[in-house]
Amino acid sequence: MKLKVLVVGCGNMGTSHARAYHQIDNFEIVGLVSRSAESRERLSKELSGVPMYSDFEHALLKTEPDVVSINTYPDTHAAYVRASLEAGAHVFVEKPLATTVAEAEDLARLVKMRDKKLVIGYILRVHPAWTKFVDVAQTLGKPLVMRMNLNQQSFGEQWYTHKQLMNTVSPIVDCGVHYVDIMCLMTQSKPVSVSAIGARLSNEIPSDMYNYGQLQVRFEDGSIGWYEAGWGPMMSETAFFVKDVIGPKGSVSITDEAKGESQDIEGHTKTGSLKLHHSQLDAAGNFAHQDEFLSTEDEPDHDGLCLLEQKFLLKAIVENLDLTVHVNDAVNSMKIVLAADEAFREGKTVEL
Repeated sequence: MKLKVLVVGCGNMGTSHARAYHQIDNFEIVGLVSRSAESRERLSKELSGVPMYSDFEHALLKTEPDVVSINTYPDTHAAYVRASLEAGAHVFVEKPLATTVAEAEDLARLVKMRDKKLVIGYILRVHPAWTKFVDVAQTLGKPLVMRMNLNQQSFGEQWYTHKQLMNTVSPIVDCGVHYVDIMCLMTQSKPVSVSAIGARLSNEIPSDMYNYGQLQVRFEDGSIGWYEAGWGPMMSETAFFVKDVIGPKGSVSITDEAKGESQDIEGHTKTGSLKLHHSQLDAAGNFAHQDEFLSTEDEPDHDGLCLLEQKFLLKAIVENLDLTVHVNDAVNSMKIVLAADEAFREGKTVEL
């Protein structure tokens, strides 16, 4: 029996996830929802005429889906997840799960009460190169120093999308949940405090919003991490993709030799290779081991990663996997990035 899927949002992420459902025999797309007639018509045509809707609530009632895939702007996520769970559907939702910790915690309780599966789109968790990155980082000893950023020199449609996002979330909140989640996986330790700085570099965004920010997080085991994110046509591309971890035994970095431009969606996840540096010195005080380069050339493209996410969702449904830790991790990463937002706005370190 096929699982009926309602895809909500037909932009970059919605398109990639719809293609994934279309490839998996166990799923059947029964509707596409988008406020943009152009995007839903384009995607419907690509998928051989899937029914289209402009209103989410109407589509939910009409299609009676087994699964709802939510790929819209963050300010709609909590309401759409709630409505979908209450309609008896399993849910896939792009990050972040909600825009407040209270909403996220409420949804975590609701999904448990409804006995449904909720998968949040932490795409790096299914990425083989990033999985290897986490595994290697865990061999470097403690404490860890984790340095990550994703600065995007956006323009045209990308800058329009970023401005829409910044009606509700800053760059360090929207993208930061991915990288804070990776830091938590690397350390397996409890975050204890968060600080942040930020700047508003454009008059085209709300007066209380900032399009550049950096958060700093401290962990119970002594590990520390920073994450930097900026959006807009003014952003520098000198260091737009830094993924670097340092420990007592050495360091591991994702190289950027295979990257696209910073505004290219493939460039957000694609890796060149992993560079592993060993800190051990020999009797003469020289490095005892040469740096190693670990190949990641067989990694999936963006559509391939979305396919892996939806295969995980299917496995969770069919095998009745317990996703409590998955959902709780999503809530905890939200707590960290929203604490960073509070730290920026209040000008103080926030204790967790």
